[in-house]
Parts: sequence; C-alpha cells; structure tokens
Amino acid sequence: MKKVMLVFGTRPEAIKMAPLVKKFQEYPNDFETIVCVTGQHREMLDQVLTIFDINPDYDLNIMKQGQDLYDVTSRVLMGMRDVLKEVQPDVVLVHGDTTTSTAAALASFYQQIPVGHVEAGLRTHNIYNPWPEEMNRQITGRIATYHFSPTPLSKCNLLAERIKEDEITVTGNTVIDALYWVVDKIKKDNALSAELESVLKNIGYDVNRLVGGKKLVLITGHRRENFGDGFINMCSAIKTLIEKYPEVDFVYPMHLNPNVRKPIHEVFGEDLSNLGNMFFIEPLEYLSFVYLMEKSTIVLTDSGGIQEEAPGLGKPVLVMRDTTERPEALEAGTVKLVGTDYDKIVKEVSALLEEEEYYNQMSKAVNPYGDGLACEKIVKILK
Repeated sequence: MKKVMLVFGTRPEAIKMAPLVKKFQEYPNDFETIVCVTGQHREMLDQVLTIFDINPDYDLNIMKQGQDLYDVTSRVLMGMRDVLKEVQPDVVLVHGDTTTSTAAALASFYQQIPVGHVEAGLRTHNIYNPWPEEMNRQITGRIATYHFSPTPLSKCNLLAERIKEDEITVTGNTVIDALYWVVDKIKKDNALSAELESVLKNIGYDVNRLVGGKKLVLITGHRRENFGDGFINMCSAIKTLIEKYPEVDFVYPMHLNPNVRKPIHEVFGEDLSNLGNMFFIEPLEYLSFVYLMEKSTIVLTDSGGIQEEAPGLGKPVLVMRDTTERPEALEAGTVKLVGTDYDKIVKEVSALLEEEEYYNQMSKAVNPYGDGLACEKIVKILK
C-alpha cells in the first residue's frame, strides 16, 4: 500500500485538491491517504474542508496577521520537516503555484521524497507576473517527479524545459471535477439551494432580483500586481458601467486584504450599502460562490482558477490581468484579457451585455480544461 500525502494551504488549492483526496479515499486497499494543510488561508480553507467533509491529519496552522512571503515560506518549510519525518510518505502531492506548494515540495526534496505536481506546466515566462506564482510553479516543476498537466499546452511547456515525456500526464484540471461535484450537489438539494440563497441575501444580495432574465456581472479581484493604480482603474471602470447599465446588477465579493478594499472606498466612498445596482458583499465560501457564478451572465476577474471554472458553466470571462498562464482559454475563446485598462474593461463588458452574437461566441466555446475526470487519471497513474 502506498502512503500518499496531499499538502495544500489556500482556498484555491483546497478546492482543486479536495476532489483528489476524495478519489484516493475510494481506493483504501491501494492507498493510505494523508492530508496535511498549512493554513496559509485559514477561514477560507476551513470552509472548503467542511464542504468536502475532509478532516486533515496534520494542520500546520501557519497563518498570522500581516504575514509576508518570508513568513509563509519559512513556516511551511519548518512545519513540513517534522510532518514528513513522522509520516515518511511514498509520494507528496502539491498543487499549482502557491508558496505552500513550493515550500512543501522543497521540504519533500530535502528528505528525498518524490513530489507529484498537480496542475503542472502553466507558464507566463515572466517571473514577476503573476508574482510570486510564476516563480513558485517553475521551482515546483524542477523538483517534481510526477507532472500532472491540465492541458496539452502545459505539457509542451514542460517538454520545452526538458522534463521527460514519460514523467508528464495530461489529466485535465481537477477544478472541473470540483465544480461539477458542487453544482450537482446544489441542484440535487433544494434545501441547500434555499440556504445559499439565504446566505447571499443576509450579506447583501438577493438572487431573486435575477428573476425574469435580469443580467448579473460577477466581479472578483485580489492580485498583488494590481494593488494601487490597477485597482483604482478597475473600480473606476466598474463605476462607469453601473451608471451605464442601471438595469444590470454588479456583485463584488470583496477580498479581505486592505489593499483591495482601500481603492474600492476611494472610488465608491465609505458607505457601500446603498449603491443601487452595485453590491459590495463580504467574501463568499465556495458553495455560495459557485451558486452565484452559475447565475451570473459575465465574470470580471483577476483570478486564475475562475478562468477555468466559469467557462465550465458557459460564462464568458474578462480577465483583469496583462498576462495569463492559461492561454488555452484565450485560444478557445472562453476568456479575454482586458488588463486594468479602464477603456478596455468598459468596452468589453459593454460588448458582452449588448451584442448577443459576441456573447454566444464566448459562452458556447468549449472549455479546454477537461471533462471532470482528472482525479481518476491521477489516481490511475500512481496506482
């Protein structure tokens, strides 16, 4: 029996690793499945663990107020040292491009434990954009023994870096597995749907406003490289759009980081409670976010994972970044880059709201990130 340890610490990682944990647990005769969380995101991580009913075997609980990259890296590295010595797993699986994944991979390397990299091979080839994610995933890629790539393009990126072909498997992205699992859970459970509707209403948005075909633009923003002028431009564009389209609802679950909230208040004022068709709400746990995304018309974001998830639900995505490590979505036509350019954001949102043919081209494009069977493929490789 193989000991497989899955390590993750942020909400996006948890969402993408949770279905993989559940899949390994379906094979108790083949695998001893051990879950270690770092707590790089605390409350948001715990929400996902609850949704998927996952109880970690180890919790490093590293999060502290005002932590920076030095804090996260060193605390994960030191915490993993003791856990790995105790467990001695046969393989450690990490995800994507977080500081947790890189530090956990490095800790495993120091003990000569093979690393499997889930979502391997994404690249912008600009180490400062996105920062620090691009360098994180490159470092993890150099350490890994198993590379689970979401798409053929990500495999090509690894081959170009002289990773051996027999060490790479194209699996699709596990986020689609998670998305389909959650959407199915919501649709089958009327009480859960009612509960999620109530949660949204309590924090400031009533989904009953969407009855009758009313449109919804769902907005998220949190990236470090957009702090400052970038967020001011984004918020200014959104303010123009809410005035231009009073019949459309704009909902923005605000990240907790003060660098995100400060420019929102600078553009919209201190009181965000009565802005007509603009709804600033508190961060959403994953189920509520998927529920709202499924009801949205357009998604405006600087997130990485949403570029994969929203197209799975047929939602066009406008990405407020200058580069993306997910060019497959650009090529497929499911996403479009608008950067933090005020004019581009206003123009592209307007086009999707007004031009039906343009909207259909994006919403009906085939999602390049898989069919929801990525976890099964990963388990089969390790079997």
